[in-house]
Amino acid sequence: VQLQASGGGLVQPGGSLRLSCAASGTIFSINAMGWYRQAPGKQRELVTSITSGGSTTYADSVKGRFIISRDNAKNAVYLQMSSLKPEDTAVYYCNAEIMSQSAKYYNLGVRGYWGQGTQVTVSS
Repeated sequence: VQLQASGGGLVQPGGSLRLSCAASGTIFSINAMGWYRQAPGKQRELVTSITSGGSTTYADSVKGRFIISRDNAKNAVYLQMSSLKPEDTAVYYCNAEIMSQSAKYYNLGVRGYWGQGTQVTVSS
């Protein structure tokens, strides 16, 4: 099982970006999916998450500006970022709680997987 993230880049303050992350491999089911970020010199923090049923949570710092969504048929999660600020600059990581086919077969349960990270830089 792998997570592949894409969509980062350089954007001016006030601009928008859309991040995508798709899971691939022998997947049985996916529970929650989310986005984390890590700025230089800071700890990785949870930005937003979404359950398989569509319930969402957001960090206070991004409420009203970021929107998370997912496409269960494509095993994908998206992050629409608007009104970006310089303090949003970070490496963004997607995360998913996945039960692989083998985990299901051997009754091993759900495991968290990480994408490779994509750089988002907000600067004029």
